[in-house]
Amino acid sequence: MKLSGNSSPTFNPTMFVAIPKINFTLMKILILCTGNSCRSQMAEAFLYSFDNRLTVCSAGTEPAEKVNEKAIQVMCEAGIDISRNIPKSVSQYLSETWDYVITVCADADRNCPIFSGKVKHRLHIGFDDPAKVTGSEEFVLNEFRRVRDEIKEKFYLFYQENLQL
Repeated sequence: MKLSGNSSPTFNPTMFVAIPKINFTLMKILILCTGNSCRSQMAEAFLYSFDNRLTVCSAGTEPAEKVNEKAIQVMCEAGIDISRNIPKSVSQYLSETWDYVITVCADADRNCPIFSGKVKHRLHIGFDDPAKVTGSEEFVLNEFRRVRDEIKEKFYLFYQENLQL
């Protein structure tokens, strides 16, 4: 820009460079389990909490009627409210394309669902099912907390290694 006698700048179009638009497409992640009432709900919530620009969904092959109350409780303790979540069927996601489909069952060979939709990367990050734990109320709740903490740790590592920009 040149300054004229009155000190106001004059427009010179050669001084400007076009800034290209960034086509910023964030990853789509589907987290699968059998009932979609506990582990997959926690994993979905944690992954979304790491980066709310991600598209994160969870589903099950045999969705439960509702999200497990203890999962809701321990996630609330971690500062995340999943009380309004509902278990969903994997069938509603089969027509979509996913960057990652992640199963979270402890035993991938026998119990985890298989996703037959379009997916770029399939991963298994297994966790024990705290809903199957028996014992005192305190023991069961501590197992939910243990699994919650493992899910947070492993999904944060996954996020750092594969998704973080």
